Amino acid sequence: MIASAEGNSRAAEPKSLLIVRLSAMGDVIHTLPAVEALRQAFPQATIGWLIDERWAELLCAPETARRGPTSPGRPLVDWVHTVNLRDWRKSFFTLSTSQQIARVWNDVRSVHYDVALDLQGAIRSAVLVRWSRAPVIYGAAQPRESPASLLYTRRIIARGTHVVEQNLSIAEAVVGAKLSSPSVQLPHHRESEGKVDDLLRQLGLHSCELVILNPGAGWGAKRWPAEYYGRVAVALAGSGIRSIINYGPGEESLAEEVEAASNGKAKAVKTSISELIALTRRGRLFIGGDTGPMHLAAALQVPVVAIFGPTDPARNGPHATRSVVLRNPKSLTSHARRPKPDEAMLEISVEAVVEAARSLLAEHLTEGAHG
Repeated sequence: MIASAEGNSRAAEPKSLLIVRLSAMGDVIHTLPAVEALRQAFPQATIGWLIDERWAELLCAPETARRGPTSPGRPLVDWVHTVNLRDWRKSFFTLSTSQQIARVWNDVRSVHYDVALDLQGAIRSAVLVRWSRAPVIYGAAQPRESPASLLYTRRIIARGTHVVEQNLSIAEAVVGAKLSSPSVQLPHHRESEGKVDDLLRQLGLHSCELVILNPGAGWGAKRWPAEYYGRVAVALAGSGIRSIINYGPGEESLAEEVEAASNGKAKAVKTSISELIALTRRGRLFIGGDTGPMHLAAALQVPVVAIFGPTDPARNGPHATRSVVLRNPKSLTSHARRPKPDEAMLEISVEAVVEAARSLLAEHLTEGAHG
């Protein structure tokens, strides 16, 4: 029988829970508070997470075992199960892919999860959570892809405006009590920490003066111009604040454009996910749009200047950190993946971003003085 959120009483405490949130970086990070809250509510339970291999370092540092007692390298979950959907699609009918899929599902089913939560709300995630054979499956009553809800045994009316709040409301249904949004833990990888420290020394940088610029975004409409980021770096350098340009796969030319526009005041750095976590921990400020690295900075409680265009900061903005969100009122909310920048977003001035950055940096200095 399918149960809705209404009248749902607290169930027996589960011995094991499976989280399904496959991708992408920002969405995985938005899921962390709900899972941290479940960890606190059920400290003795085994918690597993099914995630795409590309994003596994958000849960488990390289060279750290994917299962076993939690540790600094895997601080949140007891078991990380990974899928590789992109590669599997390319060679679905090969023996190698069949063996990989079988290995994953043998691992998932061997845990005998009592409860599973689909926090992605897509048809593929709902199918995967069903294949886990967990007898109780929680998901949103109105998921991103409506047919997904047919595969849940508990359909929860998600509450809250921000995605973090919506995920927490589904976790609350499992716990049967109100949950607050806790701070989250991300893996520590000693080698990545050392590489980042070496890099900063080579560049003559210290974390107390480091600003991270992130010009990339998932699609063009969310990108503030690279030239503008370079001009921000020049303005901050005039105040003794140095900048690093973070960029991901396929964004090399974008980073080069920022570096050129900064007249050498900002340096482009490409990192792995573990290195990005280490770098962000050392940041004094993050400046960027609605993208995974911005949500990572917020999760690590680094102050954020968030530059928004077509996406809604009330739903996707920086959560649980000091921030200034800049968005032109003329921007219309849309998730259409248009390649060209949002025209209203282009009206956000370099001066407005620099002013917001200086404001947050001044607050940081004031807090340090009082601390």
